[in-house]
Amino acid sequence: MVNDDRGEGVAIANLIGTDGYSIVGWVYRWTTGAHVVMWDVHGPQAVSKAWPDLTEEQKREIHFDALVRILKNDRDWGV
Repeated sequence: MVNDDRGEGVAIANLIGTDGYSIVGWVYRWTTGAHVVMWDVHGPQAVSKAWPDLTEEQKREIHFDALVRILKNDRDWGV
C-alpha cells in the first residue's frame, strides 16, 4: 500500500530471470513518480522480461536494457 505522507512505493512489475520463470526483483513506483528496481536477496541478476510489461518510458527510467545484460560476475559484491 502506498503512503503519500511517507513517500512509499508499490510494486508494479516482477522482474523475471533468464530461466523465464524466477522472480529476481521488482519494479516499484514511488509516490514521487519515480520508478526503481528492488532486487531479491541475491542482488542484481540478469533479467529476461518484466511482468506485467512496462511502458517504454518506464523501461528507459530503470535502464531495462542494462538489466538484461547483467553478467554473473557483476553480482560479486566482494562478500
